[in-house]
Amino acid sequence: MNATIIPDFWVTAGHGLLRRGEDGRHTVTDAFLRAYFERPEIRPQPESGPAERALHQSLLDDPRRPVGAGDIARIEDSDGRENYRILLPFRDLLVEAGSLEAAYRRLVTESPFPLPQLFLDQIVHAILRGILDGTDNPLQARAGEIFFRPQRITVQDGQILAGDAETVERLSTTGGFGDIGRMLKESNAPMNAVDMDVLSEEHGADYWARSDRFDMVLDLTFARPGLDALCRVMEKWIAHFLALETRIHPVQSISDERWVWHSGLDTESSALLNALYRGEPVAEARQGRLLSLFRMEIKDEASVIARVRGRPVYLGLAMSADNTVRMKPQNLLVNLPVEGA
Repeated sequence: MNATIIPDFWVTAGHGLLRRGEDGRHTVTDAFLRAYFERPEIRPQPESGPAERALHQSLLDDPRRPVGAGDIARIEDSDGRENYRILLPFRDLLVEAGSLEAAYRRLVTESPFPLPQLFLDQIVHAILRGILDGTDNPLQARAGEIFFRPQRITVQDGQILAGDAETVERLSTTGGFGDIGRMLKESNAPMNAVDMDVLSEEHGADYWARSDRFDMVLDLTFARPGLDALCRVMEKWIAHFLALETRIHPVQSISDERWVWHSGLDTESSALLNALYRGEPVAEARQGRLLSLFRMEIKDEASVIARVRGRPVYLGLAMSADNTVRMKPQNLLVNLPVEGA
């Protein structure tokens, strides 16, 4: 019998540059740190001066090398100086924390310094790739993209379809034909519509070869497999960080006279659930932005704070006024009614 081949995916996450410790955490390696200094914002440009080039080369040689204010001040270009002032505190945090998980917890609980959302998303991307390592479920992998890439939502014929926001924007701008398509659109020339494929269980194998293109749509309609896949990924995320077993499933409404705890998975749903919990009137259009509700049971009741023990936790996922979902996966960790969370 042939061994099952588990497909690779999300190569761009940098998962291959990390090591897994005995505790399952992702150890920060020199190779992972070096990748940040290879980013186009940091790599010297043809016009870069000798000081910037020397600093960059020294960090490629030793990505943990201490860098002082004087090193940055000697960079000839003001944009270059600013880029290093943003990147180096982040590098230092990764080194000090030792693992991506520890760094992520510090970033979402302490906010030690301003950080571009891109860096936080990249950490989630890499951690989640490790959490899903070995999965052969393409729906779960696609659902995981919601954790670190904004989604553009289309509601049609009762379906809730999530497409990668950046990909949707690119295709709507270029018609899928790159610079030529952009030129045609600007000149109002007709273009053929470009459809993004909806991922299904029947055609799930198509996902793996396309995973780093982020160009497949996920059906998040109630009682469909895509929404179930999102629940399973949320359970795995919580288990990885908190060693906590949960069971999450979609619900169509909250009919609970003893509703005691909830957590929005994004800014929109947090505000909406807070308003509903307080009994405030909510406009129909605003309620329509709520894409899904979830009910979570925490298996280890002894770990739950006293007033929530034995009660479910409700979660919500909503889109903004521009039909975009920007999930905050940290809310699954810091907003749970768990002792010490």
